[in-house]
Amino acid sequence: MANHKSAEKRIRQTIKRTERNRFYKTRVKNIIKAVREAVASHDVHKAQDALKVANKELHKFVSKGVLKKNTASRKVSRLNASVKKIALATA
Repeated sequence: MANHKSAEKRIRQTIKRTERNRFYKTRVKNIIKAVREAVASHDVHKAQDALKVANKELHKFVSKGVLKKNTASRKVSRLNASVKKIALATA
């Protein structure tokens, strides 16, 4: 256990950050999963709506400093490619 006041503060900050990071990490996974499930079910409209939400949310996380810009762009790009693929297949 910490013996210094500053070390105790660091512990409190680490606990807060860990909780916050866990929330965002789970949120990112769930957003991506929603798009992938819509793609797997070949529901174009549902997939496009989920992609729109994913794009907005992931870039919002970039502005909050949770994700890096290129990471969010890469994830959105890959999701977009999968949605386009089923949209072309059903058209």
